[in-house]
Amino acid sequence: MENLEELLHQRLAPAFASVAGAPVDPVIRRSQRAHFQSDAALALVRNIGGNPRDIATQVVKAAHLDDLCSSVEVSGPGFINLTIADQALGQLLTQASSDERLGVPQTETPERITVDYSAPNAAKEMHVGHLRSTIIGDAAVRLLEWQGHTVIRQNHIGEWGTPFGMLVEHLLDIGESEAAHELSVGDLNGFYQAARRKFDTDETFKDRARKRVVLLQSGDETTLRLWRTLVDESKTYFMTVYALLSVRLTEGDFVGESAYNDQLQSVVDELDDRGLLRESEGALCVFPEGYTNRSGDPLPIIVRKGDGGYGYGATDLATIRHRLRNLHATRLLYVVGLPQSQHLDMIHAAARDAGWLAPPARAEHVGHGSILGDDGKMLRTRAGASVKLVDLLEEAVNKAAAVIAVKNPRLDEETRAAVARAVGIGAVKYADLSTDRLKDYIFDYDRMLAFEGNTAPYLQYARARICSIFRRSGVQPPRGVEELVIAEPAERALALELLAFGSLLTEVAETLEFHKLATFLYSLASAFTTFYEKCPVLRAEGDIRQSRLVLCDLTARALGLGLSLLGIESPDQM
Repeated sequence: MENLEELLHQRLAPAFASVAGAPVDPVIRRSQRAHFQSDAALALVRNIGGNPRDIATQVVKAAHLDDLCSSVEVSGPGFINLTIADQALGQLLTQASSDERLGVPQTETPERITVDYSAPNAAKEMHVGHLRSTIIGDAAVRLLEWQGHTVIRQNHIGEWGTPFGMLVEHLLDIGESEAAHELSVGDLNGFYQAARRKFDTDETFKDRARKRVVLLQSGDETTLRLWRTLVDESKTYFMTVYALLSVRLTEGDFVGESAYNDQLQSVVDELDDRGLLRESEGALCVFPEGYTNRSGDPLPIIVRKGDGGYGYGATDLATIRHRLRNLHATRLLYVVGLPQSQHLDMIHAAARDAGWLAPPARAEHVGHGSILGDDGKMLRTRAGASVKLVDLLEEAVNKAAAVIAVKNPRLDEETRAAVARAVGIGAVKYADLSTDRLKDYIFDYDRMLAFEGNTAPYLQYARARICSIFRRSGVQPPRGVEELVIAEPAERALALELLAFGSLLTEVAETLEFHKLATFLYSLASAFTTFYEKCPVLRAEGDIRQSRLVLCDLTARALGLGLSLLGIESPDQM
């Protein structure tokens, strides 16, 4: 929907410029004293002198606001209070109603954006630790694609290195078909742990595993075939988890560490040519400026180890070079936990030093905290193991099914199952995304599945309730209405919330702070609840009834769109 703050900016900026003799940001924000407030006159005194109230008065006289505002007042030391006219609200909402995108335009500066997220390890279980990266990354993909950017999903799975020696040997011990079965049904933990036990207790097996690593890295065809079996079966299982979680990752988005094997030597050569490599204890390293350990010694990125093998730093450098040089990305997002912050900062610094990462391209660490249990520690099973992601999600769906069965027993079995899945998975996602991603949060089924408060079920139910207004009355949502009547305080409050949607989405696309989108959706649903209580819809008549039906429709569409950008389904009935 058209951005009211931007409209006010367009009207006030020329007026401030005419008074100041230079461009001025009007600094517009929401206000409790009016709909909006401009504070710029106070700061302008430092540049041009005078009294801020006098400056504000001159700006108001010079601004063309008659068609947009019903009241423009100078208050306090020099604030400009702006109240939007009911007619202007109605006209803006009318435009939004007839637009599929609710009046929110696509970006004028589309980019190629890579989003690195999820990244499980082959032959290891996806656990709760993968949840945040997968959910936040999926929301970023959805929002940026909706904005009109070209988004390239990158699922940088771990599927190379020394552990695969023991895993291939274990595969040979139990037989290829049995191994494939264990992995395909999701017993990745059991497979990995059995291999690890033999590696730790059986010297003969350990020796075989080490020799197998050499064969793998030298390109032995039989070993590579067995390794591919491990990786392919793991991918098949990961896709079942992604399907349950309803994220957009596909098989084509898997880009494992091994994809960069043939690029590692050229990375070494380029870094060497630029004079960035230094030898340290036999290894070739890059030392980005400004990074030191606790003793104050420079911190290295190990590019090539003393034995000639490559460190994972080399793979990460090959990855960022590939995304810049081959994928032509101008914005590179890494949705990775906060503990990786320093490592990623060093990789980005090294890429800048190498001349790969240069404006307009920029790399961003979209960091996130952890998921905790009731005890405030990392969420684990009673036995102390990591919680399997599939188990966590299925439990959420089962609990949602029990709630839905009580809340609406009239739903048929198929609809109830679909609603339970939407509510259960949506609750898990929203609990994550509604939390500042930099913070940890406690995983609590009861809180996230509640139908009251800032939860997905509350928002889903709010939208379903609006859908029921049209379904029960047999009325089609009105689109293309010529004029909207806004007269009641609850109508104005809802209109202002709706018209804030566009600027909010623009902000979130830049900051990737999805809790702000969640907060907006909750405020919108709350404003609608007040509107619905204060303003009869179906019992109203004429233009007022039509206008209130438009407000209902716009709210349902905004809630549905906002939830879908978070990766959450919103059923029409619950």
